[in-house]
Amino acid sequence: MPIRSFADVQVFEAEPLARRALPRSTYDALVASARRWPEAKALSFFLTADTYDRTFAWTYAELLADVTRAANLFHSLGVDADHPVCLVLPNLPETHFTIWGGEAAGVVLTINPLFEPAQIRDLLRAARVRVLVTLGPSSFTDLWTRLVPQLSDLPDLRTIALVDLSVYRPADLAAPSFRSAQSISGIEMVDFGAAMRAQPADRLVEPRTITEGTPSSYFCTGGTTGAPKIAIRTHGNEVFDAWAAAQFIEASDGPRTVFCGLPLFHVNAQLVTGLLPWMQGDHVVLGTPQGYRGSGMIARFWEIVAHYRISSFSGVPTIYSALLEVPVGDNDISSLEFALCGAAPMPPKLIELFEAKTGLKIAEGYGLTEAACVSSVNPAYGKTRPGSIGIRLPYQQMRVVVLDESGRFRRTARTDEVGTIAIKGPNVFVGYLDPRHNHDLWIEIEGEKWLNTGDLGRQDSDGHFWLAGRSKELIIRGGHNIDPKLIEDALHKHPSIALAAAIGSPDPYAGEVPVAYVQTKPGVSVSEQELLEFAATHILERAAVPKRVRIAQRLPLTGVGKIFKPALQQQEIESVVRSEAETAGVTITSMVLDRNSQLGVVVRIQAHQGAKLQSALDRYAFRSEVLE
Repeated sequence: MPIRSFADVQVFEAEPLARRALPRSTYDALVASARRWPEAKALSFFLTADTYDRTFAWTYAELLADVTRAANLFHSLGVDADHPVCLVLPNLPETHFTIWGGEAAGVVLTINPLFEPAQIRDLLRAARVRVLVTLGPSSFTDLWTRLVPQLSDLPDLRTIALVDLSVYRPADLAAPSFRSAQSISGIEMVDFGAAMRAQPADRLVEPRTITEGTPSSYFCTGGTTGAPKIAIRTHGNEVFDAWAAAQFIEASDGPRTVFCGLPLFHVNAQLVTGLLPWMQGDHVVLGTPQGYRGSGMIARFWEIVAHYRISSFSGVPTIYSALLEVPVGDNDISSLEFALCGAAPMPPKLIELFEAKTGLKIAEGYGLTEAACVSSVNPAYGKTRPGSIGIRLPYQQMRVVVLDESGRFRRTARTDEVGTIAIKGPNVFVGYLDPRHNHDLWIEIEGEKWLNTGDLGRQDSDGHFWLAGRSKELIIRGGHNIDPKLIEDALHKHPSIALAAAIGSPDPYAGEVPVAYVQTKPGVSVSEQELLEFAATHILERAAVPKRVRIAQRLPLTGVGKIFKPALQQQEIESVVRSEAETAGVTITSMVLDRNSQLGVVVRIQAHQGAKLQSALDRYAFRSEVLE
């Protein structure tokens, strides 16, 4: 029986975890599945939304064979526990071969291909990458052209393995050959596919001893230090998290079909729509290299669901908002059982509208890279509570704590009292690659180390957790974590700027978008447009480029002279409300922003034709109450 309530979690934990006999490594997990379901479909891939019925498919035996080939290739090229293989790839079958083969051979560093090349170079250097797997020259993307100038001065990089997309493209759209790639002095260039095929598929040539505590992957995660931190995760973290999250899913008489549209450089896609279903014998459909962002993917999504008889998929609020606008039409989507949502808060009204339109239950969850992926989830087959992030995983502890001014543990929060969410368990990572990033990472509670998530929340009397804001300052744009310091540092380089503060502004589609407030130096004149263009040329992460730059005569400060960002965030909320009222033709007679101890900021509004305004504001994650 699946877990349906917090009481079920406690009953489940009566059996010691050690007796659950989990695989020791991600490779062992794939071996076990291939032995159990060798001829079952494991992976299908289609290149474009217009050709979704033309797939490239792997059985479990074939998937394990290609993962084994990749592991043997990486071992032959010198990948080990101290010199990882790095993938800078879109969603491709080769991305999976690299992830799981790399973890069998050593460690895998996953980097978002949308990062700027200089940022990718710095991460490769910091992680001491031995092998880079990326796309070769292609009309599909300019990734290779952008990367080449950054790869010649990396002391640990010995080999670049290039993936050739021509194997997936029709003849009339054939991509340029791997052989057209520009050579780089001192670095060996190999054709990833050809080099894999030259390796044994039935065994690991040099099997190594892997335990639950052996590092498996390096993940870049948004931090508060101006540059991505590299989180060190273990085989035990990933196997446990996939297994524990699966305990919320009802057993099926046959294999389910799971759709993967989120990017595989993100933990959600790798575990929730990768390792987790493969540990259950399910079939994963990987849709287009760009996932949901692929041309026509959202428009044809319900067709794809009907064609493959999709059982579940995972998304972020922006995906559900976009799908809400697409008619289901004559497509039979009765195969859908549930959908998962994480990475950013989802407006309760959006959940209500989506479920009413599709009949599909959305199970919201919560997690972070530092805890493998999932830490809590609304039970897919129990009673969900819109706005809640659900109940904790079995065997992973999660509590709300009250900290003192120095960040030390004072006490456990009372029921429904807001505090800092802390977690401890087999899915919690070992720390960051750079030890300096581990400062204030852990909270000592009763002699044990707990991870300080940096998120504020509360736990109700039934064991459900609810987010109430963030103590850390990350901006979450459509599931993409953005460090405000990246924006602020860039704007401070402008000669006219005295102070800069970046915050998240509410957005009905992305959840938040970055905006910047600046205070200019005395006697200096500069336009907001000029600052916006300056920011665009000085910020490496495209998603971090602010949507707006606002010039303030004076930024609000705390008593000790720090910029008081909550005041700016309230200004943004008020601006959004007034903009929506103007669009709806509604006159606001009064507006008060209250900071509720449980709900965060609540906007209370008096307005003529208030129902129209309430409908518009329901699309946002902040709480609002409109009275006439």
